[in-house]
Amino acid sequence: MMIDFRRGTGLPALAAALLFAASTPALAAAAADAAPAPDAAAAADSDGLNDIVVTAQKRETNLQRTPIAIAVLGGDDLANRHVLSLTDLGDGSIPSLRVAPFFARKSALVVNIRGVGALGDANQPAREQGAGVYLNGVYLGRAQGLGAALYDVERIEVLKGPQGTLFGRNTEGGAISIVTKKPSGEFHFDGTAGVSNFGGYEGAMHVDLPAVGNIAVKVDGLVQKRSGTIKNPMAGQEDFNGYDRRGGHIAARWQPSADFSATYEFDISRDGTTPYLVELVSRGSLTPAPIMQPTPYRLDTAQVGVPLQQSVGHTHGHMLNLEWHLDDRFQLKSISSYRKLDQSQYDNGASVLSVYAPNANFARNSLANFYQHQYSEELQFLGDLGNVNFVSGLFYYHERVRDNAWSPNTLKFNADGTGYTVLSTPGIAQSPFPDRASIAKTDSAAVFGQATWTPPVWDERLHLTAGGRYSHDKKDGELYLINGFTPVVNGVTGALPMHVKSNRVDPLVNIALDLTRTVHVYGKWSTGYRAAGANSRSLTYRAFGPESVSEFEIGAKTEFLDRRVRLNVAAYTGQYKNVQIDFNALIPGANRTTLETTNANGNGRIKGFEADITVAPLPGLTLNGSYAYTSVRLPEAPNPFVTGNPLVPVYPVYTPKNALSGAIDYSLPVGGAGTRIVAHLDANAAGRQYTTSSDPTKSDKSFTVNGRLSLADIRMNDGGAKLQVSVWARNLFNNDFMFLKNFSSALGTYAIYNEARTYGLEGRLTF
Repeated sequence: MMIDFRRGTGLPALAAALLFAASTPALAAAAADAAPAPDAAAAADSDGLNDIVVTAQKRETNLQRTPIAIAVLGGDDLANRHVLSLTDLGDGSIPSLRVAPFFARKSALVVNIRGVGALGDANQPAREQGAGVYLNGVYLGRAQGLGAALYDVERIEVLKGPQGTLFGRNTEGGAISIVTKKPSGEFHFDGTAGVSNFGGYEGAMHVDLPAVGNIAVKVDGLVQKRSGTIKNPMAGQEDFNGYDRRGGHIAARWQPSADFSATYEFDISRDGTTPYLVELVSRGSLTPAPIMQPTPYRLDTAQVGVPLQQSVGHTHGHMLNLEWHLDDRFQLKSISSYRKLDQSQYDNGASVLSVYAPNANFARNSLANFYQHQYSEELQFLGDLGNVNFVSGLFYYHERVRDNAWSPNTLKFNADGTGYTVLSTPGIAQSPFPDRASIAKTDSAAVFGQATWTPPVWDERLHLTAGGRYSHDKKDGELYLINGFTPVVNGVTGALPMHVKSNRVDPLVNIALDLTRTVHVYGKWSTGYRAAGANSRSLTYRAFGPESVSEFEIGAKTEFLDRRVRLNVAAYTGQYKNVQIDFNALIPGANRTTLETTNANGNGRIKGFEADITVAPLPGLTLNGSYAYTSVRLPEAPNPFVTGNPLVPVYPVYTPKNALSGAIDYSLPVGGAGTRIVAHLDANAAGRQYTTSSDPTKSDKSFTVNGRLSLADIRMNDGGAKLQVSVWARNLFNNDFMFLKNFSSALGTYAIYNEARTYGLEGRLTF
């Protein structure tokens, strides 16, 4: 499976026209705040659309009756798009969600919802994200580790807009909630194996064991491996943009009675990745070396071979979930967790950013080691008093993170720049190893509550919700190495300390009205925040305060034509306050930059519109269309590296103004034994976007098509065993575009291109 067609064709425009023609009327009408419905193929087999269950309000509710904007991808949706990790959602399957690597590193992910969350560098111990990621209710505190393989996922919920009341800190843009399948107490086997181009292979096994003594157990294991999509010409070295993931998961549920259950889960994973290749697109004022010429297209092979190794993340976690139904009205829940992360980061993908000089060292390899452990406890008390239901709780989170970094050069130009040699001992830029190192500890405690009152009027169609969360955050840290040495301030040698505290109240008010049984409208006001911290890339370790978002949202969730059409729309506007903004400058005589993070004095504005439609016009056929308009305006901010601290523009990153996604799912019975042909095609497009907050250069427009064709439910025996054989492709038409693009007057324009077409063959056995 090593056939590789690198360049695109003229077909994408035709495919896009055919794909979106099916959903154009709905999109023109307003096309959702939920992405394609979970298990679209299953929905298509029924006479109408299936209900979608979500847990966005800490209890199971119907998506259509939950008055907030939520996008949902079910297990079949993820399989149809061949989504193996959150990294793969970077193609825009959910238009208002943007997922990208931290520059060239796939070992840390940037997550952006509604234009909020990605601003600034979260790849450091004392800096937070603005969009929270949760695994079975447990907050994942770091950008590192988010690209690990996904286990047996039931659904991914994307909660859009501030989620400060029920989810707390670092959810000002929204939250991603990953929900895995739980033990059923019955025996089931689900195994998948496949091969793909670029030498890839995958395997997954999920075994659900029968309950013994009120204990049910489920075991998952997987492996995913693929060589890089761009060849590294240095012999014996890894290629660019490869991965090697593996891991296991076990869940055990003890249910001694109908009123009580205890579920323990353990997961462990290894996530090895190599960086993207950074390419020089056009020249600046400095002439590059002859071996580094501009290439305004995606390369098959890098111009310069570099020492390259995998960045490897090791994670493991324990979770204990206790649920106790006190009676028919009240329930207690406890979610306890401990997680640990070790992440190495080796980013030698940007040799084109080296300044050429005869016989000079170049090819800066950014090395960073990251170590984190966290534990958390959340207690929930849920009640249903007839016309009032509520959830209240307590939350505590502790985290300890340390890092170190180094940036040696690995290559040396010859006298005329036509060749190079490998440095046997990597050149050190003015410092020994490590170049910098820091540690940060965080403690966060919160109390929260939210209640919905349905007054006994108007046939109980009105629902009034109010809630709030009080949070207390404390962060302490030390920057104890700068440029390889202990800092010296005012003649005193010692680590630079950081102490920040903050108290927050995040309220929510929601008014919802059931106009009919299938038409629901709502209005919501909520807030959220990103916690305070300090920048470990700074020379001063200066602390900065929290930033926040306050947002108004109105929406409608509708179904009509006998539940064959589902149309959800949402519009929002709000303020982006005390925005945390990064400024950088080159450290004289060093091989890295310094960053300072400050809070902008003015307020930013956010606004947008989202729409989604799902149509089941015929048995077996489902059409989906999603659209997001997002506008973010950030305030100008004073640049601390320029005399006089002049105000400079700040640009919202990974926020295309227009983004859309569409999909067709079709299931056709063949033969008389239940065998089906199942076809899926999705297309995802987005406008240009900023990719660095200080650079007005925008990326390319993006367009990708993914497809999957399966022969499913092939009966293997009379015992219920079934086989499914599938072929799949991501970026089917091999389009290339720059998803990251920056400009330097000296270097020129440089960029990272999207991934080349990948495709494969897969078999799945279930019984």
